[in-house]
Amino acid sequence: MRLALIPALFICSALALSARSPAEKAAAAVLDDWHLAAAQADEGRYFSHLAEGAVFLGTDATERWPKAAFQTWAHPIFLRGKAWSFKATRRALTLSQDGRTAWFDEDLDTPNLGPARGSGVLTREQGRWRIQQYNLSVPIPNALLESVKAQIEALAKNPRTVEITK
Repeated sequence: MRLALIPALFICSALALSARSPAEKAAAAVLDDWHLAAAQADEGRYFSHLAEGAVFLGTDATERWPKAAFQTWAHPIFLRGKAWSFKATRRALTLSQDGRTAWFDEDLDTPNLGPARGSGVLTREQGRWRIQQYNLSVPIPNALLESVKAQIEALAKNPRTVEITK
């Protein structure tokens, strides 16, 4: 009985993928190439996907990077020949009615962060999709939230004396 469902699942998956509009496919391709450019340490290609006024929000509360500041910070990392490696394992993308704005969220497989999440906004500018904002986060399981919250609060009160548990 279960084996009979497998072809149906593949057909449903194929239909869902083929139902994506060309604009959705193009926006998703930009995100995929952006992640690939980082893994390949292609700094020019990576930052070309960010709009001029783009903002990258990192995992630390202090990390709000306008594009120029983010590029300055990341430049030495790209020079090493490998920046970071994010691979989307799931992505949801929604287009505005006029097709010029896309909102997305994606689950990421990352070697350094472990499971992570990215979300943000792309806009269509001069015929191409550009990332306006990207928010990188590490989802905290609810079962761990109380402990993590206590550590964050302790660090905020006295950043020099808190021992971070690993």
